[in-house]
Amino acid sequence: MSHSIKKEIDRLREDIRRYDRLYYVESDPEISDSEYDQLMRRLKELESGHPELITPDSPTQRVSGGVLEGLPTVAHRQKMMSLENAYAQEELTGWQTKILKLLKAGAQPCFTVELKIDGVSCALTYKKGVLVRAATRGDGAVGEDITANAKVIRSIPLRLLGKDIPDEIEVRGEVYMDKADLPPFFANPRNAASGSLKLLDASLAAQRNLKFFTHSFGWVSDHDFKTQNRFLSAVKAWGLPVNPESRHCKDIKAVLDFYERWKDKRDSLSYEVDGIVVKVDDFRSQQELGETLKSPRWALAYKFPAHQATTRVEDVVFNVGRTGVITPAARLEPVKCAGVTISNVTLHNFEEVERLDVRIGDTVLIERAGDVIPKLVKVISAKRQGREKKIHVPRQCPVCFGAIAKTKEEVYPSSPLSGASKQSHSIGLAAKREGVYWYCLNPDCPAQFKRSLMHFGSRGAMDIEGAGESFVEAAVEAGLLRGLVDIYRLKKADLLKLPLFKDKKAENLLQAIEKSKQKPLSRFIYALGIRHIGEKAAYVLARHFPDIEDFFGLPAQKLQAIPEIGPVMAGSLAGFFSQGKIKKMMEEFRGLGLSLKEEKKAVERTAISGKTFVFTGELKSYSRQQAEQLVRELGAAAASSVSKNTDFVVAGGSAGSKLDKAVKLGVKVIDESAFIKLVKPFTNPRGL
Repeated sequence: MSHSIKKEIDRLREDIRRYDRLYYVESDPEISDSEYDQLMRRLKELESGHPELITPDSPTQRVSGGVLEGLPTVAHRQKMMSLENAYAQEELTGWQTKILKLLKAGAQPCFTVELKIDGVSCALTYKKGVLVRAATRGDGAVGEDITANAKVIRSIPLRLLGKDIPDEIEVRGEVYMDKADLPPFFANPRNAASGSLKLLDASLAAQRNLKFFTHSFGWVSDHDFKTQNRFLSAVKAWGLPVNPESRHCKDIKAVLDFYERWKDKRDSLSYEVDGIVVKVDDFRSQQELGETLKSPRWALAYKFPAHQATTRVEDVVFNVGRTGVITPAARLEPVKCAGVTISNVTLHNFEEVERLDVRIGDTVLIERAGDVIPKLVKVISAKRQGREKKIHVPRQCPVCFGAIAKTKEEVYPSSPLSGASKQSHSIGLAAKREGVYWYCLNPDCPAQFKRSLMHFGSRGAMDIEGAGESFVEAAVEAGLLRGLVDIYRLKKADLLKLPLFKDKKAENLLQAIEKSKQKPLSRFIYALGIRHIGEKAAYVLARHFPDIEDFFGLPAQKLQAIPEIGPVMAGSLAGFFSQGKIKKMMEEFRGLGLSLKEEKKAVERTAISGKTFVFTGELKSYSRQQAEQLVRELGAAAASSVSKNTDFVVAGGSAGSKLDKAVKLGVKVIDESAFIKLVKPFTNPRGL
């Protein structure tokens, strides 16, 4: 092989990468399509004759390999979080007020604002400038490996160009599709992008004309961007596409000006946007602000007003949820709204039906809140013709035809989780409240059980891929599932009796079920669907009580001692675990291989196990997020507010009102050096 051939290959690759960037990222092409095709053909010809010179980042390798059997999962090194939403100016200014209180006194943060692309989140990992992995958001902790499909997106560079490129970096952004490229069989560009990213044949994904905008990074090995604005400038220089409409704003007024401008112009864009994303520009301030369990405190999505449309209510149906709540839903004459055909909308409860005075046959105004969720806004009563029918509460459950009731006390069904039975059941009562719902009182109602099963297998719970609605419907109807525990008793022969199940599909589901046995206790508690116990509460509870056995006989008063657990949650949890059937069910789960424990590092050997920490002010050795993560890993809790149940307040520089409250309540206050001394026997202070 002559040196000149390798030199020509290198030159062709460099030229093609530059032309790709000019065309797909900067929208400033320098050569014609035919000239570009000639360069690509020549490169393919040379690589075909010298396959030993083919590299993964060559422009010819955007579509390679065959059809995948399935998308493997990949754990995110840094969790991909979601954003809190604001829908009114007051909410935006309220968020600004909140962050000013959390930042050191006198701070006047600037902001970077970007259009909120209605696409699909994607994380790209580059090592030595070469794209090595692409992953979906998934549940935030674990996503799907979509590297092959990401490589066919022409605006995603296979190799970064320019200077000062980090040794390793994970950038994040949105994969989207222009409105003009939407295939007719998809409802909207977002669904099209999501479906295209998960195709098992990259050559098919290549036909969808997907695009990508970079908006943030997950982690970086050896680079300090300092601000969001500088980050966007840096990645753009390396060849990554950045939305050209992002702006640096010195204050919240400039943010509002940007919002008002694009609120009226959004339909002129070639792609869908549903708002703007506002970020505190300075990364040091971002670290100081930290995050909640799901969202960063330093960023906010400010949504545009919803799109609206008018249509007619053709009928009303009644759905039964997993807790027995009966929810009325309107069947609509199908209507287009913000690019989506809407034919159903929830009416929430019967008090809402009465408030709206909605009737079958009414002409109504609907909107997509946040351009996602359909909502009935009002009835256009002027269009009534006198033939409309009022909506009444059903006399019995629409699914099982059992008794229903409206009560100020919460009903705790004892059996949809533990299995159907023909016997009568006692009903446990939990925390009282002013109710607006009607409940099916039959704990064996099939609708409750089916929805409990779907929740149990959902991504945020036990994450059993393949255990969706169609599977649950078929398995329950076939008598394979009578209780949650039955999921772990399924055999391949059972699944093959169900429609649409072949060998591979059955094996995949059984593998997902087996894998779910390793989920931590926090996910399992959430999966049980205990009323008022969401993901965050389940996480907090599992940190305090790391074995399922700890919950039996646990009084509500002890639960209320946990800062994040209020009386309603405590009463609900105590009522749930007071039932004998639940105890038996947990024994069955354990017998089938579930550990039902929360794995915690050094819980038994640390001096801070079971203690509650609150961090305030600026720490030097950690970000607040890192410090909170550290104490949780050592068996303690990290709370966001000071109370009499707080054990330690760790005060850094410029500590604020939390320090004052700690002093007032007599809570022990320690500085950062004392905190490091406290945790030093169990961990490297920087080794998080």
